[in-house]
Amino acid sequence: MFVERIRLLKQVKEDLKSGQAFYDDIEKGLGDYFYDSLISDIESLKIYAGVHTKQFTYFKMSSKRFPYFIYYEVDTSVVTILAILDARQSPKVISERFS
Repeated sequence: MFVERIRLLKQVKEDLKSGQAFYDDIEKGLGDYFYDSLISDIESLKIYAGVHTKQFTYFKMSSKRFPYFIYYEVDTSVVTILAILDARQSPKVISERFS
């Protein structure tokens, strides 16, 4: 599959900001590393979109460096990121995001 574009929903930008703030509270600079790592994971979808398992009818990719899931859908050559969520939450809380 050839991905021309990756689109992030507005809420995803808030997910990234929230995660970045959480990790900055732990250690200064860790939030920037979190952000850069998740963006790198998202960029990898240009190559690997559609190979991940599905949960809640969406593809779910685990972040390589942080305990976060990236939920996305693929429509022809566009990948839409729907959510970036802390994997340590209960599945019920995660599923409510998609209700």
